Amino acid sequence: MLRLVRPIRTFSFIRPLLNEGSSRHSLRQEDGEVKIKVEPLPRINESTETKRRRLLYQSRKRGILESDLLLSRFADKYLDTMTPSELEEYDKLLDEPDWDIYYWATKNYDVTPLPDKWKNSKILKQLQELSENKDNEILRMPDLK
Repeated sequence: MLRLVRPIRTFSFIRPLLNEGSSRHSLRQEDGEVKIKVEPLPRINESTETKRRRLLYQSRKRGILESDLLLSRFADKYLDTMTPSELEEYDKLLDEPDWDIYYWATKNYDVTPLPDKWKNSKILKQLQELSENKDNEILRMPDLK
């Protein structure tokens, strides 16, 4: 979720969004901040192989290095063996903001509390185990195959 710290009236680029009434995004002002949430694109009839490739790309290109490293390594290790339901769960996790995923994966719930919908997630538990880096590896992006 994008956080803007100025009142909504100062951002002319937001005004069209308010008037469009699109069902793919929502805008609200809360505690002096404007919060914009854009819903993910629906992907109807996406093949499993296409979904795996898209999730691999989305895991590698998050926008912040911490998430890129963690999620690209996770995708490299688990993506090829995930069931369709696990792929769907991982897809939904990737729809969350980068820093939230990072803090949940590192169990830093003081910064970003874990929502109830992720408390019993098998995918998140695997991500948390990987983030512990028990073998003390030097982390780097996995090679593309």
